[in-house]
Amino acid sequence: MDEETWLAAQRPSRIREVQAGRLAWTAVDLLDVESDHGRPLRDALESFRVQVNYLPIGQPRHFVAALDGTRPVAPYVIVSCHGDEGQVLMDDLAPELAAHQPFNDSAGPEEVRSHVRLPGSVVIVNGCDTGNPALADAFLDAGARAYIAPHGAPFGYAGLFAPLFLFYELTEQRPLEEAVARLRAHDDELGMWELHQR
Repeated sequence: MDEETWLAAQRPSRIREVQAGRLAWTAVDLLDVESDHGRPLRDALESFRVQVNYLPIGQPRHFVAALDGTRPVAPYVIVSCHGDEGQVLMDDLAPELAAHQPFNDSAGPEEVRSHVRLPGSVVIVNGCDTGNPALADAFLDAGARAYIAPHGAPFGYAGLFAPLFLFYELTEQRPLEEAVARLRAHDDELGMWELHQR
């Protein structure tokens, strides 16, 4: 049996593309905005044969540099962060550093509209209250194809599990809408993640 026939006989999965010789079936820009989940997410996503561009974000200008469209943006962008009231929270900076930032403290709808360009990417955010419709609209206005984030404050490790659950479903060739529906059906905590599209 030749390889193509053998691969076609296996259970459907995007992993088959890697088995057939691709280095990864997709790529993710993983922005680790001072969260506890960035590195574990990177390791786990790589086990799904996803190319992960790990981008530690220590200052608002790093956030802008990662998402302003001056560098190629991956098909998927994960913002691993803390959030509150529809804002991605940033760490406090020394006054000497804060004076030179495009914004400080948090990235909300205004900051996203001013600085982010995401042509066609799917954006997944795991910070509390980042599923706020105003923030979702700002990312969609910035060119995102879809925006997925929790509308409430899920317990801590749900923020790690939700992106992994989604990528399990995507690796199994489920469409994005079905993957999000399956995530939301898992339990009440994961039910907080909502899909925003236009």
